[in-house]
Amino acid sequence: MPVDTLTTKAQRLLRQRRITEIGEGVYNVVGDHGTYNVSIDLKGRFSCNCPGFQTKRMCSHVLAVMFLRTELKRRSKTRTIETTKKFRA
Repeated sequence: MPVDTLTTKAQRLLRQRRITEIGEGVYNVVGDHGTYNVSIDLKGRFSCNCPGFQTKRMCSHVLAVMFLRTELKRRSKTRTIETTKKFRA
């Protein structure tokens, strides 16, 4: 699957809130053909139990979780900056 298609599908999964964190570094992603488990190991490597990941080592489910984690980190940094500004004022 082309990268732009993967990206589009991943963004849709994120936008439709089809990702649920079920444990530390473990997520359920409701895809178009089933619910899949995405996990991140201690070295930061992603895996997914969908057929696409098993053959291609990348899928829209993993990419959606990557997007989610990036967004959550960005929001966390924004809150930290805002809190720091309030205390300095």
